[in-house]
Amino acid sequence: MRRADHLSSTFSALADPTRRAILARLALGEMSVNDLAKPFKMSGPAVSKHLKVLERAGLITRGRAAQRRPCRLAPAGLKSVDEWLAGYRRLWADRLDRLDDYLSALQAKPGKAAAPLGPKLPRSTKG
Repeated sequence: MRRADHLSSTFSALADPTRRAILARLALGEMSVNDLAKPFKMSGPAVSKHLKVLERAGLITRGRAAQRRPCRLAPAGLKSVDEWLAGYRRLWADRLDRLDDYLSALQAKPGKAAAPLGPKLPRSTKG
């Protein structure tokens, strides 16, 4: 699957609050489908549909142990999202660093006070 397609399926899977709640529960450790379904007011088949979406997106894995179908979080499934976000983290870090450099340069100019960054507030006339 191409990276953009994988990102789309991952974001689509994460868009649903029930699926995010399932992932949060799996962050605590491996659970059976029945254990995962307990806090939700929905049928077992409905929970299974959510699990299939998460599995197709690569966010969980499901095993088989006799009658039990344990589910596990698959952290590698979020790797492409993290890589995609990393570009934006770098972009904003660079922009904030440049802003910091600019403000430092303004403050360092001799004889000139840097302009205040906020709106001018009326001074109190109490005395």
